Amino acid sequence: QLQLVESGGGLVQPGGSLRLSCAASALTSAYYAIGWFRQAPGKEREGVSCISGSGGSTNYAESVKGRFTISRDNAKNTVYLQMNSLKPEDTAVYYCAARYGILGSRCLPRDYGYWGQGTQVTVSS
Repeated sequence: QLQLVESGGGLVQPGGSLRLSCAASALTSAYYAIGWFRQAPGKEREGVSCISGSGGSTNYAESVKGRFTISRDNAKNTVYLQMNSLKPEDTAVYYCAARYGILGSRCLPRDYGYWGQGTQVTVSS
């Protein structure tokens, strides 16, 4: 069974950067689309960015376009989320998740069946 482990969260000042990593256990992670999701206190979990198994297709939430970049290195079974120009409203627990097969047209939590434990990102001065 595919297992996912996030890392890279922490406390950063507004305008700063962080890079999150999602390490997958399976050697066949290239067959899985991977997504980054976040959940702030009292809010629904939302899709941030998702990437296809090959890395050739991506999608982003409007709120992070131009600031966040998703990428993957299948040789390392790892997906990254580079977050720049962070804002206080980006504060949340960030999760990576996987779905077997193609990338959907939208990055929706309900479409992803394998989840990591999450990593906290706090943007504050």
